[in-house]
Order: sequence, then structure tokens, then C-alpha cells
Amino acid sequence: PAHATLVRRAEPLRQSILCLDGWLGRTKDTPTGERQVLELHVAGDFADLHAYTLKSLDHNLVAMAPTKVGFVPHERLDKLFARHPRLPKAYWQMTNIDAAIQREWTFSMGRRDAAALLAHLFCELFERLRTADRVYGDSYDLPLTQAQLSECVGLTPVHINRTLQALRADGLISLENKRLTILDQARLRAVADFDPAHLYMRKLIA
Repeated sequence: PAHATLVRRAEPLRQSILCLDGWLGRTKDTPTGERQVLELHVAGDFADLHAYTLKSLDHNLVAMAPTKVGFVPHERLDKLFARHPRLPKAYWQMTNIDAAIQREWTFSMGRRDAAALLAHLFCELFERLRTADRVYGDSYDLPLTQAQLSECVGLTPVHINRTLQALRADGLISLENKRLTILDQARLRAVADFDPAHLYMRKLIA
């Protein structure tokens, strides 16, 4: 269910989690209970593949919405990697892309204004969800609440609400019944200064 914690910081891990459907978030909480979402994971993502080598996480893994996951024991990964020598390189690439996404998020929160922050997140999710066959025309399901969006981009829920209203008023997006529609792809990407290079979508495993 939404808000369930699948992995807690520092607990020993002997398996990794594959997101089959839904939304997972890597999170850290302050002592006063404030939360920062460090990255979102969607269908097809291994949310904690790096636990295969680290055996614990320095953050939590939380269901951001109702989510289906698969648990893959590390000993099963050992056997898969031994049987299929190309797989370790593919999974290593996935963890490298995770790091690239987190670097882009860090840059966004440090240098982009509120409209660009949200626009960039929406453009990035569009590209990632399209790869997972979760985009329908110019739309995709966005089950995150405004409070969750605020945790992703470091803005207050009030600021999120105002920014969403501005993006709507500018004819860039529509957000109805938890579905986001990008009404003008080119203009939204321009607002975000969005370049999908950090997603390495065209990178092929040799």
C-alpha cells in the first residue's frame, strides 16, 4: 500500500527489490519528521540494486502509491550473473543511471526555480515512463500528492500548489484525476531546460 516502508535505513539486506508496477521513493527523514525524496522509481526499475554489494542502505525505500514489487534474493542474482555474463554490466549501468538522475535532481534543487523544478521532474518522468510503456499519448498517471511532490523538489506544498496553477495557466500541463497531460512538450522542456542526456536512453549494452 501507499506509504509502506519496504526497506529501512541500515537494516541488513539479502535481497533487492524490483518495481513491477507503481511508484517507489528513496527517502531520508529529519529527526523532526520532515522527509526528502531522493529519487523516484517506476515500473522496471531495480530500486535498491546497490544493496547487492552494500548489504544495507543509508536511506529508506517507501511506496509512494500502491505498488507491486518483486523480491530478488542476492544468492539468486549470484546464479543469474554466473549463467548470463552480460547481466552484471546491464545492472551496473542501471546503478550508474540512478546516480546520474540523483546528480540532476541535486542540480535542479540548487539552481532551478520552482517552475523549472516541477517542469523538469514532469519531463523526466515522461521519458522514464515511456520506456516502461506507461505513457498514453502525452499523458501518464501521476498518483503523487502535492505533499509528495514537495518532498521531491524541496518546496512547500503551498509553493507546489501555486506553481502547478501557473503551469496550468500557461497552457503547459493539465493535472486531473491523478493523470498529468503535457499540453505543450516543447515549451515545457524549454521552461525546464530539459535535456534527457542524464537518462542515457540510447545507451546500449555492448
